[in-house]
Order: sequence, then C-alpha cells, then structure tokens
Amino acid sequence: MASPSIIVSEGQFQCSICLDVFTDPVSTPCGHNFCMACIGGYWDSNNPPQCPLCKEKFETRPKLCVNKSFAEIVEEFKRSTEVKSNLHGTLLPPTLSDVFCDVCTEQKLKAVKSCLVCMTSYCEEHLSLHRFSKHKLFDPVSMEDRMCKQHERLLEVFCENDQMCVCTFCAEKNHRTHSTVPVERTRAERMNRLGKTEAEIKEMIQERLKKVEEIKQTVELSKSNAEREIEASVQVFSALMQAIERSQAELVETIEEKQKAAEKRAEGYIEELEEEIVELRKRIADLEQLSDTDHIYFLQSFPYMCTAPTTKDLSHITLYGDPCVGTVRRALSHLVEIIIEEERRFSAEDLGRIQQYAADVTVDTNTNHPSLVLSVDGKQLRHGIQRHFLSNNPERFDFTIASLGMQKFGCGRHYWEVEVGEKTEWNLGVAKESVDRKGPIVRSPEKGFWTLWLSNVNEYYAYTEPPVQLPLSAKPTKIGVYLDYEGGCVSFYDVEAKLHIYTFSDCNFTNNLCPYLNPGRSHLDNNATPLIITPVILTH
Repeated sequence: MASPSIIVSEGQFQCSICLDVFTDPVSTPCGHNFCMACIGGYWDSNNPPQCPLCKEKFETRPKLCVNKSFAEIVEEFKRSTEVKSNLHGTLLPPTLSDVFCDVCTEQKLKAVKSCLVCMTSYCEEHLSLHRFSKHKLFDPVSMEDRMCKQHERLLEVFCENDQMCVCTFCAEKNHRTHSTVPVERTRAERMNRLGKTEAEIKEMIQERLKKVEEIKQTVELSKSNAEREIEASVQVFSALMQAIERSQAELVETIEEKQKAAEKRAEGYIEELEEEIVELRKRIADLEQLSDTDHIYFLQSFPYMCTAPTTKDLSHITLYGDPCVGTVRRALSHLVEIIIEEERRFSAEDLGRIQQYAADVTVDTNTNHPSLVLSVDGKQLRHGIQRHFLSNNPERFDFTIASLGMQKFGCGRHYWEVEVGEKTEWNLGVAKESVDRKGPIVRSPEKGFWTLWLSNVNEYYAYTEPPVQLPLSAKPTKIGVYLDYEGGCVSFYDVEAKLHIYTFSDCNFTNNLCPYLNPGRSHLDNNATPLIITPVILTH
C-alpha cells in the first residue's frame, strides 16, 4: 500500500527568527518552534524570557531539548528538495532559497526579480509585464518569507528591541512599547554601517596586499643576500683553503730546506773531522817512529812531538735531530692571523648590516635601583653615592644595581649602542621582562639574562653559568648589543674597533625581552662615569 502524500510548504519548516529552515528545532511551552541557537540568542537579550511570536512570558527560562521527531521530518524535507533538484535541474528548486515566477502557469521558471509592492516574482520572460517603473525591483525573494505568519501581512516594521521584522498589526499589538521603525529606514542605517564595514574590510585587504608585497620583496631581498653570502663564503673559504695549501707547500719546502742545510752542515763537519783524524793518525805514526830513535834525536824532537796538534773544538760542533722545531707552529700562527684578519673584515660588514636595526632605547625609571641616577632624557645611567627613597614597586631592582629599558621586544631584530668609556665595571645585555628583581640574582641565561660583564678593570666575561672569560686584545669604549629574537641570539660588538666580541646562540626566546643596564658601583670616584645610550651612526 502506497504511503499517503502529505503536502507541506516551506514556511512550515522555517524559523521565524532567522527566516531559514530549522536547525536543531525546539518547541517552547506555548507550542511554537524555533532553532535552538535562535531562541537561545533571543532570550539572552530579553528578560524575562518570552515567545517571539505570541509574546507569552515565562517566569523562568525554559530548558529546551531538540525535538528529534520534528528534526527528522525537517531533514527529510531537505533531502526531498535536493532530490527534486537533481531530477528537474533548474526548473525546480535545488535549494530552499530559490524563488519561482508567480506568472508562469505551467512549468515554473526561476524568478530573476521580485516586486515587494506587487508582491510578485517574475522570470526573465514575464518581467516585461511589470509596468510600474516607480516600483523598486529586488533580487528574487520568497513572498512567503516576507509575510507575517500570524496576520499574513507584509513585514514592514523593524522592532529594535527584539531585533526582528514584524507587520503593522504585530507592531501595534505586541510591540506597542518597543522602538519600531520602517524596515526601509533600518535598512538605510544598516547599509550605511555596511558601507563603513566594507570600507574597513577593503582597507584591511589593502593592508594585507601591501604586507604580501612587502613579504615578497623581503623574500627576494633575502634570496639576493643569501646568494651574495654564498658567493662571499665560497670566495673566503676558497682563499683560506688556497692559503692552507700554500702554507702547507711552504711548510714542506721549509722543512726540506732545513733538513738539507742540516745534512750539508753535518757533511762539512764530517769532512773536517776526517781530515783531522788523518793528521792525528799520522802524528801517532811519527810518535811511534820517535820512540825507536837515539836519545839525542828523541830529546831534540820531544818538545814538538809531545804537544797535540791544533784541531777543531768539538764543543762548537752542534747538530740537532729535530731541526724543524716550531716550524709547524709558526705556519699555523700565520694561518690564524689570516683567519683573524678575515674575521675582522666580516665583523665590520656584519656590524654595518646589523646597525640598520637600530632601536631607540631609554631606561625605565620604574625599574631603577634606588641608588642609580638617571638623566632627564633617560639615556645616561650612573651609580650615585646616596640611596633615593623610592617606592618598592614590583618592577624595581632592590639589590642589584641595575635597570631595564622601557622597550619590550617580543619579535624582530633590534640593535643599540652603549658608551662605556673608561669604566672599570659594568654589565650590559638583555633580560626577560619577567626576571626576578628582588634580592640577589644570578644573571645567567637560565635565569633570563644574556649579558656581557666587565670586572676588575680589564676582565671581560660572558655571563653564563659559570661565566666564560673573554680574551679581548683592547678595551672597548662603546658596546653594540644586537638581539635577533626569531634567530635566537644576542651578540656584542666593539663598535669603535668593529669587532665581534661574543654571541649567545641557540636561545629559545618565549617572553618579551628588555635592554639590561648595570653601571656597576662607583668606588671613591672610580667607575663614577655613566653608561650612555648613544645614537647609532651607520658604519660604512
């Protein structure tokens, strides 16, 4: 037996709040159906809760559950409309949003325009029948969606309290105390807001297009710089390898020449000694013959024969089995000098590139230790004799003679320079914004500090745990500090000498970082000069 055919309309499956097919339909105690999200949002803005249609109020907010049976019927309705769409192509609605011509009598065609005055939708063919030029035509809309379900009148009024479209009867009866305006005016106001939103979005698009272009240009520049770096590195290492090969050849040649010279000297000594041996043996033979002579000849010859012949002093004959002592070391020292010279050249080039990331650093007075004196412009910091009475706020160092910069770096590359002059003690670098500032602190990377330290006039340390002493050949008077947040490194430079001093590498930064400045204590006017944050002058 065939199942009975039930004729239903789209309006029976449409939420009166969102005007779309139900999603997770629920029923209120008064019997009306809504989407769960729609009625929930409506009640969030209305207290006490009430039904949007009949305005029945509820003392407490009803606890709603999805009507599973009705939800299954809604899903079946959705599927049926999709099946019809597949069977009939564009002649029947593939989705609930399609609107058909009200003039077509046989095969309904899709509407292209709707007139809200005539309450009629027209297909391309019947649009010419609409003669009212003052009527504004809109893109196809369902007339049923624009009608009040209760009074079957056009929705012409917008209730600002309930944020919904109602007919004039609803406005007079159920929304009498509410603020209501014609839908045209509300649309005009919201169109103005949409225009502003559209302009804002367009501006956002332009900003992002600009950023995309900047990124592309940066990638191209990075690619060009990478190629240049590769070319330079190939040239440098090729030159170094050639220097090593040349030094090796020269070293072998030097060793061979020294060995030949030693052999020649030995041969000269041997020849001289062999000649003396011949003479000495001849003297022995003469002495043996003298012993066989008569007494008178013996005594007459004795003064000459009893004296040993003059020979070479053997103590002056010196030969060594290792004539090349120090030769390899001197060759390596020469190579080291070449490498150091190359490092100097690249340090200067690196410093020139790094200085383009100059940051305007100033000291944060709220972090100053009470005995520090800060200039008005926040650029000079020194240790004073007297301790100032300052509030012991959480940001302030109360034991370590230090301050942090106002700038907080959570990304990017940043560089600044600090003049240290002839100071005998200081500590510079970067620190986490969240470092401990109360009591004695350990200034190590594990504790959130990456700093360079001068102690005892001329002892320089990288403040690791334990500190690493740095053998600097000259006393820096201006220190450059470079932070590469994403690259995970903090580097220090002798600005005047254009030399790299030390780099903390492979750092995993996850917090904001701040410049760290510690001028050290002044001792009877020693070390009393300030640390001075100076403008960065590009090195060429």
